[in-house]
Amino acid sequence: MTPAADNRESAPKRGLECPGCGCTHFRVLYTRRALGGRLLRRRECRHCGRRVTTYEVTDTRCSPS
Repeated sequence: MTPAADNRESAPKRGLECPGCGCTHFRVLYTRRALGGRLLRRRECRHCGRRVTTYEVTDTRCSPS
C-alpha cells in the first residue's frame, strides 16, 4: 500500500450513512422544531428507502454589529 492510501483509510468518516446500504444520499421528508431549540429532520435513503431521524443543533448566537 502507498502512504496516500493509508491516509484515506485512517481518516474519520464524515456525514450521514444509511444503516441499511451505506449510501450517503438522502432526501429530507420533513423538518420540525424539537425540544431545546433543536431541529428534527426525517430523511429517506434515495437508494433503499430506509428512513432515518436526525437532530440538529442550531446556533442562535447573534454576531455583534
